[in-house]
Amino acid sequence: MLKKLFQSFRSPLRRTQHKRSTPEVLNSSQHSLQRAQFSRYAVNIVERLQNAGYQAYLVGGCVRDMLLNITPKDFDVATSATPEQVRAEFRNARIIGRRFKLVHIHFGREIIEVATFRANHPQNDEEEDTNQSSRNESGRILRDNVYGTLEEDAQRRDFTINALYYDPVSERILDYANGVHDIRNNLLRLIGDPTQRYQEDPVRMLRAVRFAAKLNFGIEKHTAAPIRDLAPMLREIPSARLFEEVLKLFLSGYAADTFEMLVDLQLFDPLFPASAEALEYNPTYTHTLISEALINTDLRIKQNKPVTPAFLFAALLWPALPKRVMRLQDRGMPAIPAMQEAAHELIAEQCQRIAIPKRFTMPIREIWDMQERLPRRSGKRADLLLDNPRFRAGYDFLLLRESAGEQTDGLGEWWTDYQDANDSQRREMIKELSSKGEATGDGPKKRRRSSGSKRKRSAGDASSASGE
Repeated sequence: MLKKLFQSFRSPLRRTQHKRSTPEVLNSSQHSLQRAQFSRYAVNIVERLQNAGYQAYLVGGCVRDMLLNITPKDFDVATSATPEQVRAEFRNARIIGRRFKLVHIHFGREIIEVATFRANHPQNDEEEDTNQSSRNESGRILRDNVYGTLEEDAQRRDFTINALYYDPVSERILDYANGVHDIRNNLLRLIGDPTQRYQEDPVRMLRAVRFAAKLNFGIEKHTAAPIRDLAPMLREIPSARLFEEVLKLFLSGYAADTFEMLVDLQLFDPLFPASAEALEYNPTYTHTLISEALINTDLRIKQNKPVTPAFLFAALLWPALPKRVMRLQDRGMPAIPAMQEAAHELIAEQCQRIAIPKRFTMPIREIWDMQERLPRRSGKRADLLLDNPRFRAGYDFLLLRESAGEQTDGLGEWWTDYQDANDSQRREMIKELSSKGEATGDGPKKRRRSSGSKRKRSAGDASSASGE
């Protein structure tokens, strides 16, 4: 399962600087790219900027993905024109960002991002232009608007496979960092000194994992080596930015592999400290539940089914919750209030690391709360629960817990049967529970004998709540 990491330790020893004053130029006969493959709007932007006297290229992920026969999700342009000069050329353009100024050019629903060539950053503020770029004490870049040449732009990009420039006019690729070589060898390699590059922006460690998982690439040994030591630097990253990065990690269709790599590289702990602790004291259950949830999420994405961060975060954090609930119950707090109090505490702590918006934290708490309510089925409770808008999410989460090995006395099967039963059958099911003292969820429980029928819904549907 950690194939991508193992590949990294088998990679050959090579220099990691890859500094070239001139690029390797690949003509149209030396690569598979054609201008017709790219967004016509992006190609038009490149042509207009070149006609206006600026350098301009398609760059980064769209070039990389096309070489790998992957359909890019967006198309980026790099140019020698400043943001203000780009905006002057396009009436449908606007400048965004402070830390990293960019231009977004709108064509209906399609947005083409245009970035000015950047230069490497001076090592101390005395060498910098005022308010243009600065670092904090650990070397992290706080502002990133030092403009430079094409060559400088290539060297300051993160990975060699992202430092490829395609000119749709001449149909040539400019490769300053052996990126085409690394693509052909399925290898992810940082440009420059890895420790310094991670210190400049610790999120690059998460990007390394994301690209390795998405592309099925190995992480080059020198690129992987500093990550475990530098992982705590992620605690310095603003929680709002980490929320966006975590969504990219887990909602790109490769979440299961991503999780394995995050744990192995010790990047999971600074992101989800309570869940990382649960991995220590209850490893089998925690690992299984999170892995099952992520496998289901990946499957839904591949099937073009909707997903939501609420169910995802509910699964990622759940293994840390029972211990807190039990601690409160040991102090005499009833089950449901204990669940609610523990959930509030856990989510508040997590939001200090990853700023999960309230539109997701509320459903997370409702999904968890439903786990205490689902066993309580006496009288009209079962029908009231069925009408609850969070029932489906809670039910799917129950199946997920069972698939991870949690013993619920057949509760998931009971609710599966109850949803498919008619009114009279439901009354019999409630009556049967009452006769066994199980209806309230408070009395002694016996395992319900299976009728031999198979579930019509399985734990493989556990992320279906994501569509809500």
